[in-house]
Amino acid sequence: MEQIQKNPPHYTIRSVDHALRIAAMLQLEGELTVSEIARRLGVARSTAHRLLAMLVYRDFAVKDDQHRYRAGPVVELAAHSPSHAARLRSAGLPHLHRLVDLLGESANLAVRTGDTIRFIAGVESPRALRVGNREGMVFPVHRTTAGMLLLAALPPDEAERVCSADSSADHPDERPDPARLRAELARVRRDRFAVNHGRSERGVVALGIPVRDHDGTFAAGMSVSMPSVRYDRRCLPKLVSTLRDVAQDLEEELATGP
Repeated sequence: MEQIQKNPPHYTIRSVDHALRIAAMLQLEGELTVSEIARRLGVARSTAHRLLAMLVYRDFAVKDDQHRYRAGPVVELAAHSPSHAARLRSAGLPHLHRLVDLLGESANLAVRTGDTIRFIAGVESPRALRVGNREGMVFPVHRTTAGMLLLAALPPDEAERVCSADSSADHPDERPDPARLRAELARVRRDRFAVNHGRSERGVVALGIPVRDHDGTFAAGMSVSMPSVRYDRRCLPKLVSTLRDVAQDLEEELATGP
């Protein structure tokens, strides 16, 4: 159950966490420099260099002649150009920062890959009590706000097939009940937003809006996450309105094409 809820370990090893985040960045975005990685992690350039050296040694990263790094064979890098997820992340990050400025809560952008959701961008709230950065994390699709939004964009039969094939469920009883899933997705389609009360992590409430790509398809879910003790249902209209305004701005930017 800990894997599904994504609760951080009691004894966090920061260097391991940094290394895993670097691997996720390289897989999602292609080539990055030591300076870019150091800035993203908030560490010294020398620290980023040592982490990258170990990733190269273990084939999680490759260093080219221009001293840029890309994901290595262990993480199965394919592209020579930025991926679709990288383009979404690049376009979405400024809008996530704006959401955090407006609402004071952590903001995320996530995409669906089969029966899972991957967080491709995140900006943490500046508050002491906050939801941490989820960038690079993967969850079963039906357990996240973004996942429910993107499932709701599918035909009902297809959405049920995706969830029934949930490869992250260790036991059949961890898969969603079809009737309940149908009702929840119908509500998301009607409301055009989703609220998640502790489904992916206890004590966390998340609210999300779908984001359309330049071709009109639902490309991602944009969400804000907060500790449940700070969630006030009376603020739901304001939260939804703010999310929709920011998501619309991102959609207009994506409409210019890849």
